[in-house]
Amino acid sequence: MHLLFVADPLEAFNPKKDTTLAMMRETASRGWDVWACEPRHLQWRGGAGASGALRARCRHITVLDAARPWFAEIEQADRALRDFDAVLMRKDPPFDSEYFYATHLLEQAEREGARVFNSPRALRDHPEKLAILEWPELIAETLVSRDMAALRAFALEHGDIVVKPLDGMGGSGIFRLRSGAGGAPDANLGVVLETLTDWGRRTIMAQRFLPEIVDGDKRVLLIGGKPVPYALARIPQGGETRGNLAAGGRGVAQALSATDLAIAERLAPVLAARGLLLAGVDIIGTRMTEINVTSPTCFVEIAAQTGCDVAALFVDALQLALRA
Repeated sequence: MHLLFVADPLEAFNPKKDTTLAMMRETASRGWDVWACEPRHLQWRGGAGASGALRARCRHITVLDAARPWFAEIEQADRALRDFDAVLMRKDPPFDSEYFYATHLLEQAEREGARVFNSPRALRDHPEKLAILEWPELIAETLVSRDMAALRAFALEHGDIVVKPLDGMGGSGIFRLRSGAGGAPDANLGVVLETLTDWGRRTIMAQRFLPEIVDGDKRVLLIGGKPVPYALARIPQGGETRGNLAAGGRGVAQALSATDLAIAERLAPVLAARGLLLAGVDIIGTRMTEINVTSPTCFVEIAAQTGCDVAALFVDALQLALRA
C-alpha cells in the first residue's frame, strides 16, 4: 500500500501529540509506504502534450521510533496522486482561499481515479462552525449574522454569550460577553462586535454561554460512521473561558456520556455517507458547538490516557473504505 498525506511541513509536527503522525506510525507498522506533500506542491497541467493528471512533489519517508528526528527521508519524487492507494488531506486550518483551492485540485484528482479522505467536496460542504446549523435541536441558542444591531440584541437577550469568527481555530478570536447589573451590556460589547464583524462586513457566530465549559469542551471522534468510545475533554485553566488545548486547556480523556453517545450516533452515519471518514464533534455539556472535519486531532491524548488505539481504529476504517 502507498499512502500520501497532504499536510503541513513535516518539520513542524509535534511528535508528542500530532494526530497525523499517529496515523503515519500506524500505517507504517502495517507495512504501508508513507509519502507526504504540502498543498503548495499540488500541480495540474492540461492541454496539448500535458498529462492532465494532478501531481505533487512528494517525500517518501521512513517513520522512526524516536521523537526527534521522527522521520528519515528516503527520496523525493514527482508523483500523480492517482498512483497512490489513498490520499489523506490532513492540512491544518484555517480554511482559507488556499485550502479551498486545494480541495478543488484534490477533487480533480478524484476524477482521475485517486481515493481522497476526507472527501474534498465534503470538506467544502461542512464549514466547521456552520455545519452544526443542520441540527438546530442539538445546539445552544445561536445567531449567525454580521448585523451589529441583531448581535447586540442577542447579547442583551441572553445576558452571557460567546462570539467568535467563522474561520477561527484553536480558540482564536473567541470572546465572552456578559451583561452587568440591571441588564447593562458588557462594556466591551460594542468594540468586540465592531472588531469581529469589521463594522458589519464580516459574518460571525454568537452563542449562549454554556457554564458546563468548566467540565470541559469534549472532542468526540467519529471514524468510519462510528463513535470512538472515549472523548477528550479540554478543560479551561487559569480563569480562561476557552478549553482549547492551543489556549492552554488541559486534556482529560473520558468515556462518552449518554448524551455524547446519542449525538455521536446520530451524526456519525450521516457524515460518513457524505465522505467524512473522520470527524470531530465538539460538545459542551449536552450541546454540540462545532463539527471539525479538516484535521481532527486528539488521537494521541486519548490513546495515552485510556489505551484505546484511535489510530488503529482509523486505519482499520480506511482499509474498509478502500475495499468498498
